[in-house]
Amino acid sequence: MYKRIVKRTLDIVVSLAGMILASWLYVLIIIALEVDDPGPVFFSQKRVGKGKTHFKLYKFRSMKTSTPHDVPTHLLDDPDRYITRVGRFLRKTSLDEIPQLFNILKGDMSIVGPRPALWNQYDLVEERDRYGANDVLPGLTGWAQINGRDELEIPVKAKLDGVYAKKLSEGGFTAFLFDMRCFFGTAVSALRGEGVVEGGTGEIKKHGSEGEDGKAKE
Repeated sequence: MYKRIVKRTLDIVVSLAGMILASWLYVLIIIALEVDDPGPVFFSQKRVGKGKTHFKLYKFRSMKTSTPHDVPTHLLDDPDRYITRVGRFLRKTSLDEIPQLFNILKGDMSIVGPRPALWNQYDLVEERDRYGANDVLPGLTGWAQINGRDELEIPVKAKLDGVYAKKLSEGGFTAFLFDMRCFFGTAVSALRGEGVVEGGTGEIKKHGSEGEDGKAKE
């Protein structure tokens, strides 16, 4: 009942409330983006949804209009040069993710679930199959987001996504509490700017304690 009814009801209520309450923020972000780098303010990408179906995920554009499309940030040659000044702030604070409230309202995503992989991130999708993580709706935030976010290597990230899928399958109050833990844990991480590392999945492990130059974001 929680998975089929309560969770979806919460998604609708929270996404609608979030879109209304953040409307003033939308206006400020749109103005800032236009001043910094004129062009489309929204950015869409084909992502992997429940059951490995595809959907369009929406974000505020944080990179220059000349950036190659459908290429993960960590696969770009010198990704730092593509990120706009406003975009850097949006990514660090995760404000670029706000338009995904519309994806949640549509039913493409949930508030909590595994972060949706890019359509061509075959290694991550394949690894998630091992843990049943492709069988649940992807989310705005998830268990992996409070356990390392972009620093995590793919096998570790997929395993954590599998932990979430298993907890959700248990249903009831247990699943609800786990969702709340993910939600509030991610809010704290976002406020601290933790886990956003421009450069690639697992970069912290590869490069140790790099500074801003080693940062990566999905």
